[in-house]
Amino acid sequence: MTTITKETVTSDNGSTDVVVNAPVKRQATNRETYEYLVYYIFGALEILLAFRLVLKIAGASMASAFVRLIYGISRFFVMPFEGIFRRFSSQGLETTSVLEPSTLVAIIVYAILAVGIVKLIRISSGEEQQID
Repeated sequence: MTTITKETVTSDNGSTDVVVNAPVKRQATNRETYEYLVYYIFGALEILLAFRLVLKIAGASMASAFVRLIYGISRFFVMPFEGIFRRFSSQGLETTSVLEPSTLVAIIVYAILAVGIVKLIRISSGEEQQID
C-alpha cells in the first residue's frame, strides 16, 4: 500500500512550497509472497464454488460443457460437506433450482481456512507482527 505525505516547506524569503513525498516501491518479502499465493489459490477456489452455487440455484442445464466443467471440478471440494444439511429444490416451468447448503458451508470453511493459513505463515515467519 502506497501512502503519500504532503509537507509544507517555508523558505527564508517567505515563499511556501508543498512537497509531495512518495515512498519507494519495495519488493515483497518471502512471507508476503506466500500470503499472496495462499489468497490467490483460495480466492480462485471461492470463485469456483460461487459459480457452482449460482449455477445450481439458477437450474443450469447439464447439457452445457461449462456447467459440467464447473460441477466436475468443484465436486471434489464440496464432497466433505455433503450431508450436513438437506438440499432444497424448487421445480420451475423449465428448470429445477437447487440450493446446496454444502456449497455454502464449503465457501465459509475455505475462507476461514485461508485466513488461518495466512496467520500461521505470519506466526512462523518470525517477523514482528502488527496488531490489526
